[in-house]
Amino acid sequence: MNPGLVSAEASVAKVPADLRQVGAHPDHWYPVAWSHEVKRGQVVASSFAGEPIALVRPEQGELYALEDRCAHRQVPLSKGNVKDCRVHCCYHGWSYDASGKCDVPYLGKGKQPNGVRTYPACECDGIVFIWPGSLPAAPPPASLGAAGDKAYKTRSFGRVVNCHYTFMHENLMDMNHQFLHRRTTGKVTPRYLGKRAGEGWMELDYTFARPDSKPPLGESLIMGSFRLDTSKPRDRMTIRTEYPHQTLRFWTAGEEPVLSVWLGYTPVDAEQRKNRSFIHLSVRRPKIPGVLDLAWPVLTWFTNRVFEEDREIVEMEQAAYDAQGSDWNQEVFPPIRDLRELLAKNGRVMTPRQI
Repeated sequence: MNPGLVSAEASVAKVPADLRQVGAHPDHWYPVAWSHEVKRGQVVASSFAGEPIALVRPEQGELYALEDRCAHRQVPLSKGNVKDCRVHCCYHGWSYDASGKCDVPYLGKGKQPNGVRTYPACECDGIVFIWPGSLPAAPPPASLGAAGDKAYKTRSFGRVVNCHYTFMHENLMDMNHQFLHRRTTGKVTPRYLGKRAGEGWMELDYTFARPDSKPPLGESLIMGSFRLDTSKPRDRMTIRTEYPHQTLRFWTAGEEPVLSVWLGYTPVDAEQRKNRSFIHLSVRRPKIPGVLDLAWPVLTWFTNRVFEEDREIVEMEQAAYDAQGSDWNQEVFPPIRDLRELLAKNGRVMTPRQI
């Protein structure tokens, strides 16, 4: 038995269940693909928490999402082809429209079998979202951070990360983990400023200081730190979990953030031990035209390296959880205990079959 198990349980006493057994609640919009991955006249496979979903983009008309199985022999519709706004199964040619209604080419009218489930779908700032829940869909997202703002230059990236989505929320929200990035970002001293919270959301403020070193070039290009007195904590970062997504904004001066990040984590498998991360990282364009474009390769390298360091550590956390069989974490930072409670309250405890 973990010798710290009692104190660990006490530190998360308000959490109603093992947080890693709380699944993402399906009654929300979740990103499942980049828009460019679903080309005209194609059908693409995706998933939400083990539910196979086919994304269909007809030559004419809007993208739609169906359960990724043919009602006939259960083979994936994503292996089929798209014609005349319908997706045709690769096996016997059964076809489905955006409503999931089925048509069998060798049966007469009135003899058609039941179709397949449909999912509300939308696109926003280059990302395909689906609503996998049973409740009527809420209004779709209108914007994702500053990705649609021409005052910013945005890079979009992400990948499948082998961990429960809650590890992602905790990692970003707890800036005390900057020690992890010391070889990439240098010495950084974060200072927690405070918290705001409401129904289904919370956000934390931090400021930072660099008493012993200058910022690396990648960070300077993002934050404009090369023109700041970095010995004094004068910047501000706000990190927000608005279930089920996260945002990060960073100010160095003025009312508009110099950095705006939107992050979505969609569970891939039924056990929810993997998530596909979608990230829009937007940097405000400086007054001098072209400067940011020239610096973009360095910025890309820098942000990729930070993301990879985070990915490796959260996958280690998941591996430890799997080996131990339960959550042994001893969380001592009160805002992260509050975050864990928020995630548990807004998620859905998984069934034994899922776990």
